[in-house]
Amino acid sequence: MAAVLFDFSGTLFRVETTESWLRAVLAGAGHTLPEPELTRTARALEAAGALPGGVEPEEIPADLAELWAVRDQSAELHRAAYTGLSRRVALPDAGLYDALYDRHMTPAAWTPYPDSARVLRTLRDRGVGVGVVSNIGWDLRPVFREHGLDACVDAYVLSYEHGVQKPDPRLFSVACEALGADPRRVLMVGDNRAADGGAAALGCRVHFVDHLPTEHRPDALLPVLDLVV
Repeated sequence: MAAVLFDFSGTLFRVETTESWLRAVLAGAGHTLPEPELTRTARALEAAGALPGGVEPEEIPADLAELWAVRDQSAELHRAAYTGLSRRVALPDAGLYDALYDRHMTPAAWTPYPDSARVLRTLRDRGVGVGVVSNIGWDLRPVFREHGLDACVDAYVLSYEHGVQKPDPRLFSVACEALGADPRRVLMVGDNRAADGGAAALGCRVHFVDHLPTEHRPDALLPVLDLVV
């Protein structure tokens, strides 16, 4: 393999829990909720799918369905979709909806999987090109920099910067071109079979991992090193 493409959320990094997310935003805004209410609110936000990178919504409201389908094509669409979901849940201050969205874009909200650094640094040391291909509405580069992994990534291809989202093969094509790699010699690693599987249309090999909490997935990326020979 000449290069490896990685998805971001659920593959290399995991977003914080919905409760941690809510607690951080409430504390930052100077709000407090009784513990039972905070727990109920966090569960409601999780069911709504309001945390980007978290669990999928249990149900997409009809008035958000069209927006949801194209949410990763621009920063504006992404924010509108996720704040639209969070607004289904009552919060003590209307400003908290945007504050929640802003929080998820901070490096503090993300934790790399235990084996991410080892795999990325090993690929770099082997001279294998590395790209990050993500359906996302914001710039994730600061997350990699904060966790000391930016030097391991040769190209970032983010849907909102190109107006195209996975599984559209055009996004993977941009990544392969950025790395100067023939797609037939590229491995795509991701957690979403529908979205990340789109790379196969170009001839890329595809490898999937499960989107699990970091403590439950200590070494799922390590097989990637054996696939790149």
